[in-house]
Amino acid sequence: MRILSQSQIGRQLLKGRSRRPLAAGFTLIELMIVISIIMILVGIAAVQYQRSVQRAREATLKQDLQAMRQSIDNYTLDKQAAPQSLDDLAQAGYLRTVPKDPITGATDWDLQFDSVVLSPEQSGTGLVDIHSHSGATSPFEGTPYNQW
Repeated sequence: MRILSQSQIGRQLLKGRSRRPLAAGFTLIELMIVISIIMILVGIAAVQYQRSVQRAREATLKQDLQAMRQSIDNYTLDKQAAPQSLDDLAQAGYLRTVPKDPITGATDWDLQFDSVVLSPEQSGTGLVDIHSHSGATSPFEGTPYNQW
């Protein structure tokens, strides 16, 4: 057993009090760094999400245009007359409904009428092509949607 003097006991007590136990938790700077990293990742994810939504809209537009153009051609060949509106295609069963333009969100398409004849038996002229009504430009392809 070791005997300590009064000054040694005082030093031991002071030494023990000066040591703080490690705090369980994070410092403010650590929390700020983590929150900053999370905010950066959320910002990147939001941009990627917006891009994927725009790409999906463009893909839908391309598919809708292709389906409507095919329906116009089929209607014209079957009826020997071009449709006069998109409603003619829907009423005749070539389209279930007139689709909404995924870019504008409305059924306001730019219709192109002409006297193009697809077969010698065709008696009437009318709707021959369709385009988006949007004047915006595709950020991925660099062309206006109304030229697709």
